[in-house]
Amino acid sequence: MKPTPLPRSSYRFERRITTRWADNDVYGHVNNALYYSFFDTTITSYLMSRGGLLPDSGPMIFVVASDCAYFRAFAFPETIESALAVAAVGAKSVTWRIGLFGEGEDEPRAQGRFVHVCVDRATQRPMAWPQDWLEAFEAIRTTSA
Repeated sequence: MKPTPLPRSSYRFERRITTRWADNDVYGHVNNALYYSFFDTTITSYLMSRGGLLPDSGPMIFVVASDCAYFRAFAFPETIESALAVAAVGAKSVTWRIGLFGEGEDEPRAQGRFVHVCVDRATQRPMAWPQDWLEAFEAIRTTSA
């Protein structure tokens, strides 16, 4: 069952992503696999903006589940307005909701979900989120589906 597209107001953080000529596939639209890269870029941008993500020394995060619903394609040259919200926070996991919008559009062309688990760098075992990460999650947490 395809999810219902959530409007832009369902998200709390936005960033712009410019498509590149190389993003288009033989069918003339951005290749579907790249949407996951856009999701990852949006989450990483948010965490870096909050100062919590330290790729070389902080806790590691791993994707344990992901999905994407495609509603309408993007193609080069377009700017994607990517939007992010936290749907759920657990002691060791977080569920992100990401929407990809055309410029000024209210309905996403794609929307996805990532579930990240916090992993201790040394032991490679799941660990509780640091307090500053929990605060970052709560800052963009929503109650929308």
